[in-house]
Parts: sequence; structure tokens; C-alpha cells
Amino acid sequence: MKPSHLTLAKIHDTGETNNLRLTVILIHGIASNAHTYDKALEYFGNNLNLDIIRFVSFDLLGSGDSYSGDDLEYNYDEQITALHNSIKALDIKTPIILVGHSLGTFIVTRYAHRYPDNLKRLILVSPPVYTEKDFANPAFTIGIDAFKKAVSLKNPKILREKSFNASMENIILKKDNYSVLAKITTPTIIVYGNDDQLIASYNIPALITQNPNITAHKTIGRHGVTHDKYKLINNILKEETNA
Repeated sequence: MKPSHLTLAKIHDTGETNNLRLTVILIHGIASNAHTYDKALEYFGNNLNLDIIRFVSFDLLGSGDSYSGDDLEYNYDEQITALHNSIKALDIKTPIILVGHSLGTFIVTRYAHRYPDNLKRLILVSPPVYTEKDFANPAFTIGIDAFKKAVSLKNPKILREKSFNASMENIILKKDNYSVLAKITTPTIIVYGNDDQLIASYNIPALITQNPNITAHKTIGRHGVTHDKYKLINNILKEETNA
């Protein structure tokens, strides 16, 4: 039975201090969980002042320690509702930066459209920015099938899980994701790798041209939350707190 009040399991929380100036909330991608950010958080702890920045991560619905059941649709409304309820429970007094990876980039973008108050910035790590042209390309379907096969090699059961299939259909493959991101009003930074075959990075320059609220930083690497990406995020957060 679906809980009447959807929330997410909190996995990391560096805690509150009297000096807090910023709260950073980390949202992971598909077929993953909040431990995506373990190494990043270790790096932040060694390089940023945790007295002024609080880091929090959640498992999305259907992932890790959060609720998972076939009564969920794993769509935007459910994930955003659960995220909002979980953020409210933190009783945050500072501005917030939302960081999303892959599928998580779409969730935090839609969240920002619905709940823009108190959001200082979005940081989108490896967002799959597909356009209508991409969806119409037969090679796109081949690429999605290859991605599913690669994921199933790590978890043979995943292609039978509703949480994975519904998240693909209801979030990653929503055809208006690009247009929603193109209209974002919250200042947004895209961080992506130069060898990421999953995100259609050739669409990012057009996004930047369309929307002055969006900037991008390209680094080396593929799709994951790798060292070069969280080093870039570290520098962005350092600038935010020194401003």
C-alpha cells in the first residue's frame, strides 16, 4: 500500500551548525541510490567548510532505503512530492542548491519549476537532454536498448522491476524534458563529461543560447559522478559561499 505521505530516505546529512549559509541537496540517477555521492561527499568534507555548508542526500522512491512498491507510478508527481515533503522536514533556514545526476537532473529541474522559493541554484550532472529530433532518430532507440542491456549486466533483475521501467518511461523518456529545462528560471549549471555517450551533449549549446539562466562546464569522463565532476562542483560551491 502506498504511504499517504510520501517521503524519501535520508542517507547523508552533514548536519546543522549555527554558521550555516547554504544547504546542498543531492539527488541520484536511475538504477542507483544516494551512495552515488559517497566519494564526492568525502571530497567536499576535505575541501569545503562544513560549518557553513550542509550536505544532504536522499534515495529516490524505488531506490535504496526509500519506499518501493508496484502501487507507485514512479513519475514526476510522486518523486517531487516525496522530495518536497523530505525537504520540508529538514526545516532549512538557508538558501538551497539542488544537485541532480542523470535522472535526478530532471527531477530537480521540475522541482524548481514547482517550488522555486529559496532555491539559489541547480547543478545538473550529466543531464540526458534529448530533443524531439533525438526521439525520432532510430539510432536513439538502439542507444536506449544498449543502455538497458548494460544496466542489466550489473543487475539481471532490473529489467523486470517496475521502478526502473516506469522511471524510464515516465521521467527519462518524457518528450518535454528539453523544453522544460529550456524554460528554467533558477540559475542552472550543467556539468558533463566529454566522453558521455548517454546525454546527447550536442544539445547543450542550444540550451545555453535559448536560456541565459543556464551555463555549462565540460570536463573529462563519461556519465558517472566522477572525480573531475565533483571537483568542479566543489569549486562552484566554494565560489557560492565566498560571494
